[in-house]
This record gives sequence, C-alpha cells and structure tokens, in this order.
Amino acid sequence: MSGAVLVTGATGGIGRAIAMRLARDGWRVIGTTRDQVRAEELLASARRHGVTLRTVLMDVTDAASRERAFGEALELSGGRLRAVVNNAGMAMSGTVEDVSEQSARDVLELNLLGPAQLARLALPVMRDQGGGRIVNVSSLSGRVATPMIGWYCASKHGLEALSDAMRMEAERDGVRVVIVQPGCYPTELWNEVFTGMAAIGPSAYADCYRLLDAVRPWVTGRLPSSPEPVARAVRRALTDPRPRARYAVGVDARVALAAERLLPGRAADAAKQAVVGLRAAGLWRLLRANRPLPATGGVRG
Repeated sequence: MSGAVLVTGATGGIGRAIAMRLARDGWRVIGTTRDQVRAEELLASARRHGVTLRTVLMDVTDAASRERAFGEALELSGGRLRAVVNNAGMAMSGTVEDVSEQSARDVLELNLLGPAQLARLALPVMRDQGGGRIVNVSSLSGRVATPMIGWYCASKHGLEALSDAMRMEAERDGVRVVIVQPGCYPTELWNEVFTGMAAIGPSAYADCYRLLDAVRPWVTGRLPSSPEPVARAVRRALTDPRPRARYAVGVDARVALAAERLLPGRAADAAKQAVVGLRAAGLWRLLRANRPLPATGGVRG
C-alpha cells in the first residue's frame, strides 16, 4: 500500500528510534513534534544518518493541533496514510494518593485520549483507502500494574483495552490495530519516573521514594543500551501479513508479563511490593544497612 506513516513523539528516545528505523527501511515517515526546535534537531539527525523524513508540529493533547497536523500530514502523504504509530507519551510516578488530580488528567490526556482521538481521525481515511495499520506503543505496564506508577499503568491499561476494541471494530475495513509493549529503556520517559518521585513533597511513602532513588543508578546501569529493539518490533507490527495483537519487547517485559499470568494474585502483589520497598526484602535490607548492591549482570532487551 502506498502512503506515509505518521509517528507521534518522534523526537523522544523510542519515537526517534522508530522514525529513523522506518526511514532507513524506505518508509515515507512523517514525525510529529511539539515545537520547531525539536523538529529541526530531528531533521538534522536524519540528514546525518543519510535518511529523509518530514515533520509536522502537533500537541497530541490539543484537538485543534491534532486536526491541523493530521491535515498537513495527509497533504504531505498525497492523501494516503499507510499507518499511524501512536508513540507520544509521558511517565507519571507516585502513589495514587500522592498524584494530583491535574497530573492524573495530564497523563490520561497524553497516553490514552490523545492516541484515541488521533485514531478517530485516521480510521475514516484508512477505511476509504481500503486499509491501514494503527500501532499503539504501550508498555509492560499496560498489563502489569505496579505500585508507585499507578496512574501511568492506568493510562496504558486503558490504551490496551481501547486498542483491543478498535482491533475488533476496524478489522472488517482492512485496518489492523496492534499493540507494542516495550520493557524499560534508558529514555527521557524512564528519567521522568525518578525525577517525578524526587519532586513529591511530604508523603506517607517517602521511605519508598528514597529507596527507589537509591537503587536508580544500579537499575539504570542494567538497562538495554538502545531502544532499537522497540523500533524493530514496530516495523514488524507494520509489515507482518497477519500481525499479532501484541508484541512484547525486551526480556524484562516478557518475564514480567509471563509472571503476571502465572503467579497467584497474592504472590504477584507481594513481589511487586517488595521491589518498590513496601515490603522488606533482601535488596531493600541491603540498602537500609548501607551495604553495596550485588554486582550481578543486567537485563538486555
């Protein structure tokens, strides 16, 4: 099918990797960015890598901006849209109790409602042209709820539920809706998780935040070096003749998703509570005693 692929949030770590990978593979890529400075940085990066892509300015959470940018993207693509990759998103850390109402609205607007509304613009176009694909970049948190990032999990759970519904609704029109579930990668989104916790004021969970901040360098040092595996998964979601409903990316994502299916509820809860410091466990006892963390090998996706 002719036409372009629209990639939202194309200047972030995962979004940039997706846009560059698809452009290198010969796709006509239109990347969205929130401001012209970021757009110029993306275009310069593309030139350095010897690839071509286009950009449009879009605030995914603003209806007027979405509609204007979507119209511009259609013009750039000659009126045919091969695919939309909903990648733009934000992290939101803190317990459900500690996150303000406005902050909760912000993460739901960007991670859930924005992709849904962009899909509403794309679906009629894809129906008229006889097909297309919508790839929604979720997270392992879209299936595995974790304490301390509850609102982020809620936004990604919602995105996956919406994607499942759209997949069934749009299939008869030749539109395939696919979910990509990355694990943890060293991107701006990952950094937002920890900086968000550090910014929380007095809290009943302050000890957990301190412990997570202490373990941050140890965890960060064991993350995959690049989000390129996510870009390859998106490419597969766009090119598989019969795409799966979900593509999990990274060892951590696959292990966490399998554990969520297999462990009894109470055991899964206890494990997650131990990881974030809500229950005493070996790792956290080491931290409380100011002993060094074990020098084990890290997860690579």
